[in-house]
Amino acid sequence: MIWFTRSRRKINGTFTPLLRWFRSIGTSAGHAWRRSLQLRVVVSTLTLSLVVIVILGAVLTGQITDRLLEAKISAATEELERSRTTVEGALAGAEDSDGLNARLERARAQLSNRDSDAGQTAGSAGTFEPVLIVEGDSVRADSSVGPAAQIPQSLRNFVQSNLISWQYATVFDSEQGGYSGPAIIFGTPTASDIADLELYLVFPLGSEERTLSLVRGTLFIGAAVLLVLLAAISMLVARQVVLPIRSASRIAVRFADGRLKERMPVRGEDDMARLAMSFNEMAESQSKQITQLEEFGSLQRRFTSDVSHELRTPLTTVRMAADLIHDGSADLDPALRRSSELLVNELDRFETLLGDLLEISRHDAGVAELAAEQLDLRMCARAAVSTVRHLARETGTEVIVDLPDAPVIAEVDPRRVERILRNLLANALDHGEGKPVLIRLRANSDAAAFVVRDQGIGLRPGEEKLVFNRFWRSDPSRVRRSGGTGLGLAISVEDARLHDGKLEAWGAMGEGACFRLTLPLVRGHKVIGSPLPLKPSTRRYAQGQPLPAASTQIEFDTPSTNGALGVSAGTADDPEEWT
Repeated sequence: MIWFTRSRRKINGTFTPLLRWFRSIGTSAGHAWRRSLQLRVVVSTLTLSLVVIVILGAVLTGQITDRLLEAKISAATEELERSRTTVEGALAGAEDSDGLNARLERARAQLSNRDSDAGQTAGSAGTFEPVLIVEGDSVRADSSVGPAAQIPQSLRNFVQSNLISWQYATVFDSEQGGYSGPAIIFGTPTASDIADLELYLVFPLGSEERTLSLVRGTLFIGAAVLLVLLAAISMLVARQVVLPIRSASRIAVRFADGRLKERMPVRGEDDMARLAMSFNEMAESQSKQITQLEEFGSLQRRFTSDVSHELRTPLTTVRMAADLIHDGSADLDPALRRSSELLVNELDRFETLLGDLLEISRHDAGVAELAAEQLDLRMCARAAVSTVRHLARETGTEVIVDLPDAPVIAEVDPRRVERILRNLLANALDHGEGKPVLIRLRANSDAAAFVVRDQGIGLRPGEEKLVFNRFWRSDPSRVRRSGGTGLGLAISVEDARLHDGKLEAWGAMGEGACFRLTLPLVRGHKVIGSPLPLKPSTRRYAQGQPLPAASTQIEFDTPSTNGALGVSAGTADDPEEWT
C-alpha cells in the first residue's frame, strides 16, 4: 500500500507540470478563440473545407477503384475464354501415351504468350498465372500444374459445379521475386478429353494498387495545397471584414472616452461603407445631444450657484428680522410666539438647504477642494456623535460608539469626513425607530472604514443605490426629525469620491440599514478592500443589553425618562458585526 501511494505521488509529480502546461495552452487558445473573429473565421473555413475534401476524396477514390476493377474483370473474363479455348485445343492434339502431368505442362506452355522470371503470362488483362488442376478419383490421384495452393477451396467448389466464377484473394509466392499481395482469381471448367479438368487464371492486382496509391497521393497533395490556399484566402477575406470592424471598435472606444469628434472613414459604397456612414450619423447625433446636455448642466449648475448666492442677502435680512421678533417673543401672545418659533426653525432649514445647494454645485462644477491633513479619524467620529446627540435625546435612541484603542491616522479633510458621518448618523436616527444605532471604526494597512448601522425600517431591494440620489425619500410622508434637506447623502457620496474612497449602503425590510464609508489612509491610493463588511451578521444588540467586556459605557448626555439615551464609547473584543 505504501509502495502504491509513493508510486502514485511520483506519477502525479511527473505529470502535474505537463497537465498545467496543457491547461495553460488550452486557456490561451480559448482566450484567442473568444477574442479573435479572424481566427474563428479561418478555423471554421478550414474545418468545413477539410470535411468537404475528405468526403470528395473518399468518393473519387471509390469511383476510381470501382472503374479499375470493372475494367480488370471485363478484360480478365475475355482472357479466360481465350485461355480455355487454347487449353482445350492443346489437349486435343496431345497423345494419350504421354503422362497426365506432361500433357498439362504442354497445355500450360502453349497457354503462355511469353515467359517471365516468375513464370507469369502477359495478356490484354495484364499479367496472369495459369493453373491447371485435375480432380483425382479412386483410380488416379490429384494432378496440377502451377501454384494450385493459391486457389481457394470455395472457388473450386463453384468451378466443380460447372460454373465460371471469380474471387478476390491474397496470394503468396514463395519463389524469389514472386508476387505477393491481392489478386483476382478466375476459374472455369473445360471440355477436354481429360475429365474434371479445371482452369484457373490468377491476375495480380499490383498495378491497380500502385495506380490507387498514386491517386491517393495526388489527392492528398492536392488537398494539402488546397487547404493552404483556402487558409490564405480566408485570412485575406476575413481581414477585409475584420479590419473595418476593429477600426470601428477603436473609434467607438475613443468616442466613449469623450473624443466626440472621432469618425469612421467611409470608403466605397459597400456594406462597411454604409456601416461607417450610419456610425458617423449616430456619433454626430450623440455628440450634439451630449454637447446640449453639457451646456444645459452647466447652465443648471450656474443657475443653482447664482440663485444660492443671491438668496443669501435677503435671507440675512429676513434672519435679522426673525431673530429680533424671536427675542421679543416673550411679550407676544401664544399664537405669535409659536409663529416666531416656526419662522426661526424654517429659516435654519433654509440656510442649511442653501449651504447644501452651494456645496453640491461646487461638486458638479468640479471646483470642490480637499483640505487634507494627517489626523486621528476617531476625532471625526466623536465630533459627529457630539453634533447629533440632541437628535438622539429627542428620539430616545442609544448611540453605540465602537472605536479602536489605537489612533487611526489618515490623510483626510476633517470637515468633510465629519459631515459624512453626521449625515449618516442623522439618517440612522431618523429611520431607526428608537432602536440602538452603532458607529464603528476599523482600519488595516491600506484603508479605514466607518460603519453606521440602525435597526429601523430598512431598505427595499434596489433602494441601496437610490438612497444617494438627490431629494430621494423612501417614504415621502415620513417626517425628518433632523431637518434634512434631501441632499445630505448625495453630498456625502461626492465627499467620499473626493477622498478616493467609497460610500456604500445595505438594507433589508425590518432589519434596518447599514452604511459603510471606506477611505484610504494615504491620499491618492486606490481603495481595493474594506476592513469592515457591508452586510452585517445576524447578531443583535438590544436596548439595555451590556456591551462586551472590553467596552466602556460613557453617558455624556442626560438620559431620557425611559433611560434609552446612552452614548457608548470603546472597543469590542468580539469581531462579529453588530446588527
